[in-house]
Amino acid sequence: MHQTLHLMKSRGFPHLRRKALETLQVNLGYKCNQSCFHCHVNASPDRKEMMSLATIEDVIVFISASTVKTLDLTGGAPEMNDHFRHLVRAARAQGVRVIDRCNLTILGEPGFEDMDTFLAENQVEVSASLPCYSQENVDKQRGEGVFEKSIEGLKKLNALGYGMPESGLILNLVFNPQGPMLPPGQEQLEADYHRLLKDNFGIVFNHLFTITNMPIQRFGSTLISKGQFEGYMDLLVSSFQAHNLDSVMCRSLLSVDYLGFVYDCDFNQMLGLPLQYAGRLKTHLRDLMGTDLLGNQIVVKDHCYGCTAGQGSSCGGALEGDSNAEDALEAAE
Repeated sequence: MHQTLHLMKSRGFPHLRRKALETLQVNLGYKCNQSCFHCHVNASPDRKEMMSLATIEDVIVFISASTVKTLDLTGGAPEMNDHFRHLVRAARAQGVRVIDRCNLTILGEPGFEDMDTFLAENQVEVSASLPCYSQENVDKQRGEGVFEKSIEGLKKLNALGYGMPESGLILNLVFNPQGPMLPPGQEQLEADYHRLLKDNFGIVFNHLFTITNMPIQRFGSTLISKGQFEGYMDLLVSSFQAHNLDSVMCRSLLSVDYLGFVYDCDFNQMLGLPLQYAGRLKTHLRDLMGTDLLGNQIVVKDHCYGCTAGQGSSCGGALEGDSNAEDALEAAE
């Protein structure tokens, strides 16, 4: 699937350059207790790739020598890495904001029963995937029984104060569409989530993030098998909004794979498109200690239209670009 986009016709995504680095997104490994239909990582319980302690120490050193304000931990299920807690504690000791990309069901797995307490004690923000507020749709996309387990995970987090006003414990939910379509408006959908989860389950949370499905890996393969890939790409391209270029995540984020190699974003990581720096074919985090990447050219391909279509999409949900389109294009280049 790495080559899928290279084999399709090019649609000429605009050039982009980096702003100041703010977020380090670290993939702790591809092992997960789930195998979701939309997963762009192809994560599953059978995956063996996991970040070593030595590489995690590289991450800790890099953070201390950089302008990074946020450590965004992802996977797979990031909590399944044996050194997850060590990294969280080290980052929090440096005053860095930590986000855990949690699938919720991991909180009920054997050996992880106290993970919710650990997250709360270290004031880790939880960004939890819940692609719908109905059991039928969630189980269809993520597997039978996942919705019920997700609700139980949310209740455990609520019991510790997550999502509660003035608790300081942030709980955000993540929505992505069921198929080859753009997500609906984030504001209205968030209101529906708040109302229905509260009324039906007594669950509260802070915000809902809507994320566009990327035409890569497992989701991309499904599109190809159904003859929907080109149509979905046409939708993304026709929905391009230039003002979103100013806020796409790759401009202030650096993505790190489980071996410590770096990419402009998580999607480029999954496509094997490494950060271009100093003429290297691949750049390791150790090569960037103390380095300023401001102005560095970002590697872009046609999947990047997924982040700029419609209201825009990033790890933090819909974008809120308000720039004039021509100014946005000029600033991006």
